[in-house]
Amino acid sequence: MRDLRRRALESNKTVSRKAQSKQASPATSRPGSAPASRAASRAVSRAGSDDEDAGGNLSDETSFSVGSLNEILNSEAPESTDTWRDDLNERMDEIVDRKRSSIQSREKSLAAYIHFLTLHYAEDDISGREAELVTAFLRSIKAESSDKETVLALKALGVSLITSPSDMIYDSASPAVKRTITDSESMATKTAAIHTLGVCTFYGGAIKEEIFENMAFLLDIVASDGDSISAQDEPLPVTAALEEWGFLATRLDDLSSVVEEALSTFTDQLSSSYAAVQIAAGENIALIYEKFYSIMEADDSFDSDDSDDEPNSEPAISKLSNYDSAFRNSEDLVSNLETLASFSTHRVSKKDQKSVRVNFSDILNSIQNPSWGPRYNDATNTNYVAFGSRMVVKINQDGWMRIDKWWKMHRLQGLRRVLQGGFVTHYENNSVVFESLP
Repeated sequence: MRDLRRRALESNKTVSRKAQSKQASPATSRPGSAPASRAASRAVSRAGSDDEDAGGNLSDETSFSVGSLNEILNSEAPESTDTWRDDLNERMDEIVDRKRSSIQSREKSLAAYIHFLTLHYAEDDISGREAELVTAFLRSIKAESSDKETVLALKALGVSLITSPSDMIYDSASPAVKRTITDSESMATKTAAIHTLGVCTFYGGAIKEEIFENMAFLLDIVASDGDSISAQDEPLPVTAALEEWGFLATRLDDLSSVVEEALSTFTDQLSSSYAAVQIAAGENIALIYEKFYSIMEADDSFDSDDSDDEPNSEPAISKLSNYDSAFRNSEDLVSNLETLASFSTHRVSKKDQKSVRVNFSDILNSIQNPSWGPRYNDATNTNYVAFGSRMVVKINQDGWMRIDKWWKMHRLQGLRRVLQGGFVTHYENNSVVFESLP
């Protein structure tokens, strides 16, 4: 498997309009006031931060943010020595033995465990200890002795599953994780639990019906602007729910039973006050259009009036609208996306304005041309062949991976949220990660 990977590499809101009309509050009834503008700006910054949460002081081990795109695309595997293995074994012993441990000592052990498992591929090192480790993680999650310990235990569970997937973990872990999402009073904990639910569902052995069930649970969080989990108008958990919905959607071939409700919900979130929520919703819409366009193209029973080979052929977005009624409002969606692609307001920072414009220009291109993936460049070379996707992930010195589909983008982001700076190491050595992004 490792040789195969080497050859492959070398070969080249959250305040929506719906929520605003549902209830009025000092923050929403005067959206043009200076205090509301400053609060919105701060919330956007927190939602997009790589090392900060609602508590304001979380490290890389507790963060589920993907960070900057350039960091993902250009990261390299860290240098390592074998001394970390002994340290990892000690940390696992400490995690499992809770009798004389304190909250602070458990936090340190969990943080070290996550650090080692993200920066190194340690399947052999944790082999045989998965059950007792998961039991210890769940104890910390259920006890919720401190926000930091709970978030660390949630992330430790996620990184363990990516290192060593198990068909048995979902049934034992998901009830506690979902209960944490609904019952915890900490927004940071709710957010971490949502991300862990996504990983647990993807790699922990959930069957198709359970994947749909959790996607419905996540969609309800988004549609209610967080109210369904007692997180009304909190951008962090709503953004997390959007991200994990997209991540899980890449596991399914047929979304026809959920597409209409999902598109309506995500379109509504395009009017959110928070850039991170808007972008995550837009990326899910692009994923849906990509999936259904691929299905339409492969459907021999669907016969469009025009051929793509003809100069005046029917636009792809019109074909899709004719193929499935869920896409009947595509023209209105395009108009909305065009507005976001030229987004400008004094209420949020220039950085967030640029992020919205860049991302929605990309999303708009894909909605109008569903076969185009992220960062698509339609300029042609001397042979009149389009350059295509410009998103390329650097894999150390000689390797690279092209992210030319939205489903790949969602997979990359989902893995990167957990693995952080260790993504390249896992991509090179962990067959689970490599096969997730073939």
